[in-house]
Amino acid sequence: MFEYKARPDLLKNRIILVTGAGRGIGRAAAKTYAAHGATILLLGKTEENLNEVYDEIEAAGHPQAGVVPFDLEAARPEQFEELAAMVETEFGRLDGLLHNAGILGPRASVEQTSGEAFMQVMQVNVNAAFMLTRALLPLLRQSNDASIIFTSSSVGRKGRAYWGAYAVSKFANEGLMQVVADEMDGTAAVRANSINPGGTRTDMRALAYPAENPARNPTPEEIMPVYLYLMGPDSAHVNGQAFNAQG
Repeated sequence: MFEYKARPDLLKNRIILVTGAGRGIGRAAAKTYAAHGATILLLGKTEENLNEVYDEIEAAGHPQAGVVPFDLEAARPEQFEELAAMVETEFGRLDGLLHNAGILGPRASVEQTSGEAFMQVMQVNVNAAFMLTRALLPLLRQSNDASIIFTSSSVGRKGRAYWGAYAVSKFANEGLMQVVADEMDGTAAVRANSINPGGTRTDMRALAYPAENPARNPTPEEIMPVYLYLMGPDSAHVNGQAFNAQG
C-alpha cells in the first residue's frame, strides 16, 4: 500500500471536483478530501447517490459540498463549457480535479466487442475526461497549486487479452495525462498524474471478477493515501507520473 500520512488540514480552503462521486472510489475520495478541509463538487449521473454523499459530508461537519448531476455519456461538448462557467461563477477557481468516473464495458475479445460498446466506453472514460479537462483548465490555472488526477489501471499500462475497450481507454487516459502534464510544465501551477487503484472492493471490480471473494481486496477508504498525496501540496513537484495505490 502507498505510504503517506496526511495532516488534518492538508486540503483546507481547496475546491476540488470529483467525478463519479456517488459511489465506490469516488465517494471515498470525496469524503476523504472533505475531511481534510476541501470544498467538494460532487459530480455524477445519479443525483440520489450524490445527495447521500452530500449529507454524509455535512453530518460530519466538513465544508459544505456542491452537488453536480451530470451525465458524462450523454453530455455534448458545450455542456462541459456550461459546467465550467457554473464553477467559475460560484467559486472563481478550481484547485483539484479527480477523474474517477468510468465504465467497464464488455470483457470480450476485440473481435467480439461491438463498435457501439467500444464507443460508449471511450465516450465515458476518454472523451468526457478530455472535454472536462479542457473546459476546466482555465479555472485550474487560477489556482496557486492545482492537481489533476487521472484514473488508470494495470491494463492501461500493459495490454491484456479480453480487456479491449477498457484497456484502450485507460491507455488513452495515461496518454492524456502525459500530454496535459507536459503542456502545464513550467507554464502554470497545475500538475497532472495518474493512479492505478489496483483490485479494490467496488461494484466495477465485482462485475469484472464475479467469482472473486471481495474481502481479498482493500476497501476504497484503504487506498486513499495516494489520492491525498497527489491532491495536496506535498506533491507540488510531482508531474506526469504514474502511481499505484497498492504498491
